[in-house]
Amino acid sequence: MGKSLVIVESPAKAKTINKFLGSKFVVKASMGHVRDLPKKKLGIDVEHDFAPEYIVIRGRGKTVSDLRKTAEKADAVYLAPDPDREGEAIAWHLLEALKIPAEKAHRVTFNEITKKAIEEAFKHPRAISMDKVNAQQARRVLDRLVGYQLSPLLWKKVARGLSAGRVQSVAVKLIVQREREIRAFVSEEYWKITATLKKGDPSAVVPRIVLAGTPDAPVAEEPLEPDAFLAELEKLDGQPFQAKTGDEAKALVEELRGAAYVVRSVERKETDEKAPPPFITSTLQQQGSIRLHYSAKKTMMLAQQLYEGVEIGSEGAVGLITYMRTDSTSVSQEAIGEIRKFIPERFGAAYLPDTAPRFKARAGAQEAHEAVRPTSVYRTPADMKSFLTGDQFRLYELIWKRFVASQMKPARIAVTTVQVEAKRGTFVARGREILFDGHTVVSGTRSADDEPVLPSMREGERLALVALAPTQHFTKPPARYTEATLVKALEKRGIGRPSTYAPIISTIEARNYVRKEKRKFFATDLGEIVTDRLEAHFPHIMDVEFTKRMEGELDEIEDAKANWVAVLREFYTLFQDDLKRAYVEMKGDVPEEKCEKCGKPMAIKFSRHGKFLACTGYPECKSSRPLEGPRPAPEATDKVCEKCGKPMVIKTGRRGRFLACSGYPECKNARNLDGEGPPPPRETDIVCEKCGKPMVIRTGKRGEFLACTGYPKCKNAMDVDEKGQPVKPEITDEKCPKCGSPMAIKRGPRGRFFACTAYPKCRGSKPIPGEEPPKPELSDKVCDDCGKPMAIKTGRRGKFLACTGYPKCKNTMPYEAPSGGSPQASV
Repeated sequence: MGKSLVIVESPAKAKTINKFLGSKFVVKASMGHVRDLPKKKLGIDVEHDFAPEYIVIRGRGKTVSDLRKTAEKADAVYLAPDPDREGEAIAWHLLEALKIPAEKAHRVTFNEITKKAIEEAFKHPRAISMDKVNAQQARRVLDRLVGYQLSPLLWKKVARGLSAGRVQSVAVKLIVQREREIRAFVSEEYWKITATLKKGDPSAVVPRIVLAGTPDAPVAEEPLEPDAFLAELEKLDGQPFQAKTGDEAKALVEELRGAAYVVRSVERKETDEKAPPPFITSTLQQQGSIRLHYSAKKTMMLAQQLYEGVEIGSEGAVGLITYMRTDSTSVSQEAIGEIRKFIPERFGAAYLPDTAPRFKARAGAQEAHEAVRPTSVYRTPADMKSFLTGDQFRLYELIWKRFVASQMKPARIAVTTVQVEAKRGTFVARGREILFDGHTVVSGTRSADDEPVLPSMREGERLALVALAPTQHFTKPPARYTEATLVKALEKRGIGRPSTYAPIISTIEARNYVRKEKRKFFATDLGEIVTDRLEAHFPHIMDVEFTKRMEGELDEIEDAKANWVAVLREFYTLFQDDLKRAYVEMKGDVPEEKCEKCGKPMAIKFSRHGKFLACTGYPECKSSRPLEGPRPAPEATDKVCEKCGKPMVIKTGRRGRFLACSGYPECKNARNLDGEGPPPPRETDIVCEKCGKPMVIRTGKRGEFLACTGYPKCKNAMDVDEKGQPVKPEITDEKCPKCGSPMAIKRGPRGRFFACTAYPKCRGSKPIPGEEPPKPELSDKVCDDCGKPMAIKTGRRGKFLACTGYPKCKNTMPYEAPSGGSPQASV
């Protein structure tokens, strides 16, 4: 062949790298992992050192076959997945699945996809690091052991379909704990007293008392006069001021109203306010949530796109940022050299520090990569905007600004604190003035609204009291976790690693252990009960410190300081002991009620909709009912079942009341109550042409139609005219592209269309030329799940965003009307 094969994970990455390597290389994509543990069994031989059984992932067979054929012909094979544990594992799986000889295989890694970085990486190929592979294998095996052996216990004791994860369960525990703290919190009333003071003759001002404000009805803020400022009462008789009631506060206001207000001290300090370090994975996800309202999953998907390469005009595909899964704040010397040249050119020499700032690594950081930064600071957000989607641009701008600000001089801030005495009280005012804006010209940080610039004052100076305002407040419970604060909590406690934060959050949401409302997490009933059960019977798995230690041991495996089989064996011994006890000791919630059908005890179970009662005789008896109490007894009516002639009764189901035949289960006829839904079907003398059963007139969203009474086995239906007679579809000369049968003109929600007359055996359809529904307008957003563009569509409830990858991807998002201009500033 005379060429070398390079294998990466994605087509986008392959396209970007291919242009740097030239004609001597063939670059192909593996589409991510090619091997994994089997889905339908444990796939781990516990008795033989936890040997995993790997199989080619379903749907990857053709990819593996094509890569193997190309590898056989290649002079050398370069494995170039991402430079982390998972990337190392992908490279090893490729080596094994493609049966590449060791002397022919080379591992290359790079932190950014630029010409220089790629060329440098290929000058220094290495062997696959089995320590990294084993660390990743250990994580995968741990998670499989917990998931596949713990989930059946939850099915038996709590509800079918539940699953538990080693790390995800601890994340749910944090949210459940916060939920209970909020629930148990008792709010307490307290009062503040704020004085409006100004320089000048006190006798020339008549002080006023501002009516007390409450959180629900705050006092309207009035603009301050020149040289006026606010000071808050912080001490009374030398002790911290506390007022629990309005009467206390108002009495003190009356006392202080006639006091002399004298400046007792003026303290002014100048300090440097440094910029935060460039992003690591966790801080990128946090700021993506806070500043852009992106989920962690969306932030990482967009970052992956920026890392792998975006088409930039004549340059072609260019990787715009460095690798985005990192816990290191370090920056390469090359990038430091470029940014130190850029800052004086763009902002002036005054903004360049004497030496490049260095940032301290957090405890436990692996420091294997660089911080997340632009690959070239000269690719400014303004220059890149036309090549990026709206979401890509906003994230790139966030990363670019954070990196540039981190390498600029600190802002110089003057902080002034003034203490003012009035009889027994000490009021304090704080002011803040920016002397040199430094990094804030890029980062945008400004002084807080409640710390304005104070007028010049001296000790002993008397001030005029303009107003005193007592205001009511209440202590607040701990804040609920958002994606940003949950990622921060996971990182602080050492739970998971940079690559796992987004999957953890996606998983606990998908499993209905938590729900998200207005970007805040709430624990569900299911999340609480599962947490309680696991914490009672699996103290090691649910212990935050134990989980943190496990992460540390995985790091030690990567650093060749621990044996992965020994780590697994220690964990598995504890886990098995807990599991055996739990099968005996874990009890289901069994109320003192019997099944009305078979007499067996009822148990409390859980579903996506919450708690319900189910018979313990399942699956032989499938009786269930809401937890709130037994359903009302059927109500007699004067209506007669049109199918069997027995009386109809009113029953109550999940969707409310309905009419049902009293002959159930022999007769299963049911319909909506008159006036509480569509009218009951009307009999006709028309016979179904497909099965011979009678047709009835039903009422649907688009009006009346004829439907076969053999439904759901026969789904024949026809439109009707004003007299209730069938309107036969117009048969045309068009042939079905699928089966060749004639096509008829039918009408659907979007208008007329050609439909195959062989329906339901053939479901072929196509638009009528000239009557095609309008194509949906594309938005500037991309799908969180698959990365394809989102289109603007209109449904029953108005406009919404839908993935253009439908029906393979059915993701939707709320539609937000354009605000009339981008709030982003160009740099």
